[in-house]
Amino acid sequence: MNIQRPAVSTLLAATPVLAVLRASHAREYAPVIEALATGGVRSIELTLSTEGVVEELPALLARFGGDVEIGVGTIVDVAQAVECLDLGAQFIVTPTTNPDVVRTCVDRAVPVFPGGMTPSELFSGWQAGATAVKVFPASRVGIGYLSLIWGPFPRMEIVPSGGVTLEEAPAWITAGACAVSLGSPLLGDAFSGGDLGALEERARTLTASVLEAVAARSSVRA
Repeated sequence: MNIQRPAVSTLLAATPVLAVLRASHAREYAPVIEALATGGVRSIELTLSTEGVVEELPALLARFGGDVEIGVGTIVDVAQAVECLDLGAQFIVTPTTNPDVVRTCVDRAVPVFPGGMTPSELFSGWQAGATAVKVFPASRVGIGYLSLIWGPFPRMEIVPSGGVTLEEAPAWITAGACAVSLGSPLLGDAFSGGDLGALEERARTLTASVLEAVAARSSVRA
């Protein structure tokens, strides 16, 4: 079967870090996104579990333009995916594997990252046309899980998410992940009055370490 799989964006390919934002309300997102972008993290996932994401998404897209890409995560059904895509979401992330959501994004040529943990879940999302599958929660399986998955599925692209730390992120890239997804380890106290300059510095340090890992790695999949 020839699947027209949506490609990873040029921004994520250049800097394979995806920041996952959760706050009490989406009105809090803009200054945090600006700090992340200044630090080099330009792929931003807004979680639908945060109040106001649907209402704020168009304004955030207009404000940041091509400087960042803004997608929506915690999508669990087709109706949510369609609503966010209609508003301009530039990628979709799910916590579970729903092939119908994946196919909805594939039909629109929008990158999609379905979540799963078991080989069956991951393959289901990949077979449906996912850009990459999200191993979630990654901290429960560890970096060595990637090589085990690539035994039967050597072409599968994987993004670890959930419990990925700043220190471990480069090792996931070295192991062959196409990107890493981080929430609280990167964001820290940014949504509770924390220093956005410190967030910017964390983003800068993370970006540098991940890009160093990209440059240093050789093929890990035969």
